[in-house]
Amino acid sequence: MSRPQTYRVGLLLLGDFSHFGLVSATQPLFLANWRAQRPIFSWLTLSADGLPVRASNGTVVSVDAGLNARQQLETLLVFASFEPKRHAEDVRLRGALLRAANAGIEIGGVETGSEVLAAAGLLDGRTAAVHWDNLDGFRERYPKVDAQDVLFDTQPGRPTCAGGTTVIDLMLHLVAREAGALLSDEVARQMVVGRPRLPAQRQLAAFQPGENHSDEWVRAAVDLMAGNLDEPLRVAEIARRVGVSARHLRRRFQQSTATTLTQYYMTLRLSRAHNLLQQTNLSVTEVAITAGFRSLEHFSRVYRAAFGCPPSQDRRQILGAPIHRPPLRGVTGRSARAKG
Repeated sequence: MSRPQTYRVGLLLLGDFSHFGLVSATQPLFLANWRAQRPIFSWLTLSADGLPVRASNGTVVSVDAGLNARQQLETLLVFASFEPKRHAEDVRLRGALLRAANAGIEIGGVETGSEVLAAAGLLDGRTAAVHWDNLDGFRERYPKVDAQDVLFDTQPGRPTCAGGTTVIDLMLHLVAREAGALLSDEVARQMVVGRPRLPAQRQLAAFQPGENHSDEWVRAAVDLMAGNLDEPLRVAEIARRVGVSARHLRRRFQQSTATTLTQYYMTLRLSRAHNLLQQTNLSVTEVAITAGFRSLEHFSRVYRAAFGCPPSQDRRQILGAPIHRPPLRGVTGRSARAKG
């Protein structure tokens, strides 16, 4: 009796991909084979040219082959993390993915691998799971894609996930789809991750603006700020909409967040600017306006003070780029000092 054909998965690794993501993808497949005691899945590591690829943690990974549309694959997953704009602008890579799609291969994106698919038009009119830190830039560059900050998405033929631990969720879904929910649950227990999470769950549900503050006035103020970055509100207007005096709101905000309302607001606006600068081709002036700065000189001065470089020099999402640290939400001044 012949052995059943395996489900073949291709793992396309792009420069500075997440090594953790690769391990998170292959381990569930290995465990599914082990627990089933037969080779349900097989996988092939690929690069665009067949040469080894360096991961973001410095590990150099040798691959099995170069990407070829004639490869007998059921699913091809594109792994990327840093430098998404560079990968998305690679014409040869986009062409190879289009040929693979035309050959009937299911093509998915892991972390910023989804941006490469979007650049090739493979996600037009579809929903895609995008890492929360890349959401602003993704939506600006690819308006035809319904980008969401969910864990993963199981669009037929175009699965996507946000990266990190969501790779495990996506692979557990693949195992369940191809080999049954019982085996998927068994793999999840083996990995001690519990039951697979639902795809529509928000990535940072406990850390969304305002949600994690015990003070209802502070929650309302943070929500107002997050929703008005391009046209910043005055403190007096925020307080009026919240329903308290400006003085009382300032005091409650300082107690709840260990920073001033004005500083918090500025950090949110700089976060928007930082993402758009690195992730889009918008001009510095356009980014400044989108983040609520009407003076380019003021924007450049504030940005340099926050990131140590002018905005014109922060245009690539690379390992050596400045890092933005948004305000910790829901941490009081006392607990913040204790943790420091």
